[in-house]
Amino acid sequence: MSKETMSLDEKLDISIKALELFEAGDEEGYDRLMNTVPMPPHLAMAAKKTMGVEFLLNSGWNLSEAEAEFGADWLSSK
Repeated sequence: MSKETMSLDEKLDISIKALELFEAGDEEGYDRLMNTVPMPPHLAMAAKKTMGVEFLLNSGWNLSEAEAEFGADWLSSK
């Protein structure tokens, strides 16, 4: 996972492109593109606590911002 954070403008650009895919009926393309946007750290931590580590690891979500905030071992720590 990358330690670099994505700018708000980059996140918005990706979201707009993903929405265009969704509106064109390409839900897989939408999901794939949206998964490149880092999940906000507080949501990643909430998902870890409520849905579990395995769910997050299998989700395909970009967890780089959570890793940058909580440390590289945040998923394995309690």
